[in-house]
Amino acid sequence: MKIKEITSALERFAPLPLQESYDNAGLQVGLTAEQEASGALLCLDVTEDVIREAIDLGCNLIVSHHPLLFRSLKQVTERTQVERCVRLAIQNDIAIYAAHTNLDNAEDGVNFRIAEKLGLVDVQMMQKHPVAVGERRVTAGSGLIGYLPVPEDSLAFLQRIKEVFHIECLQHNELLGRPIESVALCGGAGAFMLDEAIRLEADAFLTGEMSYHQFFGHEQEIQIAVMGHYQSEQYTRDIFYQLISELAPELPLFITSIDTNPIHYL
Repeated sequence: MKIKEITSALERFAPLPLQESYDNAGLQVGLTAEQEASGALLCLDVTEDVIREAIDLGCNLIVSHHPLLFRSLKQVTERTQVERCVRLAIQNDIAIYAAHTNLDNAEDGVNFRIAEKLGLVDVQMMQKHPVAVGERRVTAGSGLIGYLPVPEDSLAFLQRIKEVFHIECLQHNELLGRPIESVALCGGAGAFMLDEAIRLEADAFLTGEMSYHQFFGHEQEIQIAVMGHYQSEQYTRDIFYQLISELAPELPLFITSIDTNPIHYL
């Protein structure tokens, strides 16, 4: 199967027009779209170690959630990690493809996978809007809101988040004094959706990143839980695996064994 057939399948699920204006999803590195895929390595971030892992596994395609090339390059040397990754990928004829905010905003994308892991039901996109994709229109949305089948005590809910997503340090505001039933969430840097979660009267809001001052003023209004950027998006690799394995069941397909989270905890 050609690499372009794989990337086309990914774009049918998460069309590039769904990405935010600041983003750079799509083919990042390589002129190998017409080339037959020898195997695909799936990851959250592209690092030199991930590229070396692809080389060792015989994969000529890396599919990542976060774009390697987020900002333009003025040179390609050994000076920065991104430049070194570009050189290493080109030297070894490896294509790098990213599905980022288009996957975040897609129906059944990143946020839906978080909701699935939490067991939420009656899930709906927040701030959904139509997007033109060629001659058809698809629905996109930042974040979503859903419901717990059975209301949970706030401490029990937070402890379950920590367990399900393997979180070493879960940040939260003071414990909510009422049961949690409705949950709004937005993976990654999703703090911008807090006000919308409050407007929708969600009992809890879950995201990957939030600044210090945003925690203030919401005591007993909404339970805030911040799980970490990497932790909130770790299951993007499972989405890639499902899509590609259904398309090309014979293709060697691997989820990276490398933990690319740059944040460590003592």
